[in-house]
Amino acid sequence: MKKLFFTSIFLTIVLPMLGQVYKTANRKASTTTVQLYNNLFSILPKGILFGHQDDLAYGLGWEYIPGKSVVQDAVGEYPAMYGWELGDLELGAIFNLDSVPFNKMKNFIREGYEKGGVITISWHANNPVTGKNAWDISGNAVAAIIPGGSKHELYKVWLDRVANFMLDLKGQRGEYIPVIFRPFHELTGNWFWWCQNVCTPEQYKKLWQFTFDYLTNAKQVHHLLWAYNPEKFESEAQFMQYYPGDDFVDVMSFDFYQYGDPSTNTDFEQTLDKRLGILTSVARKHQKLPAFAETGFMNIPYAEWFTKKLMKGIGNHQISYIHLWRDGGLVNGTGKYRFAPSQDHFIPVGRDPSFMDFYKLYISGKFIFEKKARELKLYK
Repeated sequence: MKKLFFTSIFLTIVLPMLGQVYKTANRKASTTTVQLYNNLFSILPKGILFGHQDDLAYGLGWEYIPGKSVVQDAVGEYPAMYGWELGDLELGAIFNLDSVPFNKMKNFIREGYEKGGVITISWHANNPVTGKNAWDISGNAVAAIIPGGSKHELYKVWLDRVANFMLDLKGQRGEYIPVIFRPFHELTGNWFWWCQNVCTPEQYKKLWQFTFDYLTNAKQVHHLLWAYNPEKFESEAQFMQYYPGDDFVDVMSFDFYQYGDPSTNTDFEQTLDKRLGILTSVARKHQKLPAFAETGFMNIPYAEWFTKKLMKGIGNHQISYIHLWRDGGLVNGTGKYRFAPSQDHFIPVGRDPSFMDFYKLYISGKFIFEKKARELKLYK
């Protein structure tokens, strides 16, 4: 009760003195979570947080080396955002689907948070009907796990495991570490069991709303910011078709990758510009945080991809963060790569033709890395 009282005082007295107050979907969100959310809005004109998946865990030719980072290896500074993945946690597994031990992941999350970085987590949950992975679209899985479905009780067990993981994420002072949680992502694709081709908008909304309610109210997880995340869309209406509602979402985002030969066309940057325009417009209307949640160009063979494609597409759009996908590393001392036979990566290494171009992105001043994130004191 006392904690709720002081959170209320912070929301009603302190934040209004600082400017506009953006309310979290969870009205009982922890003070640290509310502070982060509002600070992310306030720094929109100052730059874009740069994030990378599994950055502290592994890279090409290495894994689990204390203090090592893919981004730091490339530019000499840690990212401002760290992405992690919960897939297989729901099964009670020790390792996630990318072979990262969950106990190590928790430590990496704490490390990134203590550096002043922001944490985001995705969840490629297995198909609850077939028992296969997230890419198995058979079995009408969404219908099966929403209230009244045949696998609803199983889904609650899965959520219990997610809650236990989240509630174990604490900083040095015992405070819960805020997490931007991005479940059921890329819903406008056709490759996951929760995508638009295998569930209706109403079913998707029910799934999201139940998940939010169960974790927030039944399990008392109050340090999550919830990220809605389509993939392809060409209009505001298409972007919003599966939207669960303002009471259940904090962040509006999308995923978009480069494919093909960038030297032959301008499709990527033009599409990115258009979609960012739609995103920032709809996020402004709903007072949600706009973000570019996943992107990259596998192995980055085009020498000027970061400046001539990615940065050109972003242009002057004000978004909270950009998050590049992971660099495939070794698996637990086996000598084998996680994503064999390819050693795929999205942050360049020394011999990549795009290595210097990535450094140009770093020094452009447009993106926020660890040092500036620390200065901005995102959690205060």
